[in-house]
Amino acid sequence: MRKIFIADAHLRSPEDANYRTLVRFLEGLPTDTESLYLLGDVFEFWIGNPDPVYSQYREIIDCLRRLRGRGVKIVYFEGNHDFHLDGFFSKQLQAEVYRAGAEVEIGGQKVYLCHGDQINREDYRYRAFRFLFHSPLIKALIPIFSRRLAAQTASTLSRRSSRQHAARRARWDYRVILESFARDRFAAGCQVVITGHYHLPIFKREQGHLFIALGDWITQFSYAQWLDGEFTLERFD
Repeated sequence: MRKIFIADAHLRSPEDANYRTLVRFLEGLPTDTESLYLLGDVFEFWIGNPDPVYSQYREIIDCLRRLRGRGVKIVYFEGNHDFHLDGFFSKQLQAEVYRAGAEVEIGGQKVYLCHGDQINREDYRYRAFRFLFHSPLIKALIPIFSRRLAAQTASTLSRRSSRQHAARRARWDYRVILESFARDRFAAGCQVVITGHYHLPIFKREQGHLFIALGDWITQFSYAQWLDGEFTLERFD
């Protein structure tokens, strides 16, 4: 059986190239695909349980529904652009939804999965921001938000994230931070660590352990795959 892991598509408009490519990828998943793991920021902005679903994301949701109809298990790890998902994705797609990283068993191995936005513990400003937006208070206020306000919030957060991205890269060595985090998880008993968020594809074996950073689905179109007991990092063309 096959398991697929993707993250960081940051989907906006159905006309965008990465959106069309992801649709094509999902529609073409092999029939032996057992599970699809979405490791956060699949959408540029998704918060709560919209009814009806955000119009720009209807096609992707339809793709996921068809996969679920085929029996593909969907597992969603919330990111920093998509959160408070437990209602919609659990009810509409029977997905497993995780608010934070978690250990799962794959092929007899203990695998740690996460979006990755909490890995850099020195980014105090972001951690405060995340605490606020992931709080029960914001979740309770979501039904009050109009769609227009949600769209404005999404645009603001997107611009904020883009402005700070280069500054963060200049300040921190993400590869060092990620590999250090992976070693901590290995020391805690995990054999494999898979993360997203940093848009940095990494496939590294170290003393019998494996660390995978997924890259992104914006320009790299990279994803991880588990097939016949082996993990690989692939690129979709």
